[in-house]
Amino acid sequence: MEALLALEDGRVFRGTGHGGIAKTKAGAGEVVFNTSMTGYQEICTDPSYAGQIVCLTAPQIGNYGTTAEDDEANHPFVEGLIVREFSSITSNWRSQQDCQDYLDRFGIPVLAGIDTRALVRHLRSQGVLRGVIAPAAGASIDALVARARAIPPMTGTDLAQVVSTKSPYDGPPPSSLEIAPLVVAFDYGMKRNITRQLAGHGCRVRVVPAKTSAADVLALHPDGVFLSNGPGDPEPCTYAVETIRGLMGRVPIFGICLGHQLIGLALGGKTYKLKFGHHGGNHPVRYEPTGRIEITAHNHNFAVDPDSLRASDVDLTHFDLNDGTLEGLRHRSLPLFSVQYHPEAAPGPHDSQYLFHDFVTLMTDRPTDR
Repeated sequence: MEALLALEDGRVFRGTGHGGIAKTKAGAGEVVFNTSMTGYQEICTDPSYAGQIVCLTAPQIGNYGTTAEDDEANHPFVEGLIVREFSSITSNWRSQQDCQDYLDRFGIPVLAGIDTRALVRHLRSQGVLRGVIAPAAGASIDALVARARAIPPMTGTDLAQVVSTKSPYDGPPPSSLEIAPLVVAFDYGMKRNITRQLAGHGCRVRVVPAKTSAADVLALHPDGVFLSNGPGDPEPCTYAVETIRGLMGRVPIFGICLGHQLIGLALGGKTYKLKFGHHGGNHPVRYEPTGRIEITAHNHNFAVDPDSLRASDVDLTHFDLNDGTLEGLRHRSLPLFSVQYHPEAAPGPHDSQYLFHDFVTLMTDRPTDR
């Protein structure tokens, strides 16, 4: 089936439609690009991609199929997928379903056969653009461009409470019962691997909805609080900022991605939208205390303005070497730290597992004010 991508600036890319394109009239959202070489299933099921169409820069997608074990959520959250070549052959012993059938099952449209390099170059030049994937037959380009322009912008949009769990639940059992500190994890769009990593470091995990109050969290007598990744703009999440302020100094806090941005706001800082975001598994980040370079996984469109934070309150611990974006901070007096990237993904030779270890150490070595 012939299909196309129409962008809000009038640029059109034509290719072939796959996945669930026959089940949906169009996939609409912000168009971003991801530079990861593998992990297309994890990308599709990452709740942080809610409201977005993802262009993958790896040349062939779908070649190793899909398996339920690799889902980061119960279903994909991307609005659509754009690839250079969509493989019709699955070659991997772990595969339970080919990518075509998997995305068709959830109605996720795929546009293949376009020059993804040209699209990425366009996005890097113009910045993130809203777009629509649709079958080409009978399509009106003007109507599709108008629909793209009508998509609500990500700035000012709170998606965290939309993708968050509706009720609390327990994570997987801890790997060890010797310490087993209790972590209350806020689900702003949390990936499953985060709860697995916390459990793997010996933690009991209680996952709670995004709008859970500080009083309700403290009533659980946690040893620590985790603030997860998630989609959308952090600034409208005023309920989360209020809750974090109510927890600061009462219990150790560790945040990643959206959780990092919310901590920045809770500390009185500001956030801003990046031109085309950070999406991929190969972003170099320098850890300032040691000068070590970490290869990290990113998925965010917003960042914390380092100049808006009080130097007397926080140390700026991590910086992106591509564009200087602030990637981590640690409070000087409170048990609180965060990173912008996804440490549970650990794609590089210098993984980020030390952050989970630091969190456990912070919980177990320091008395908690309950």
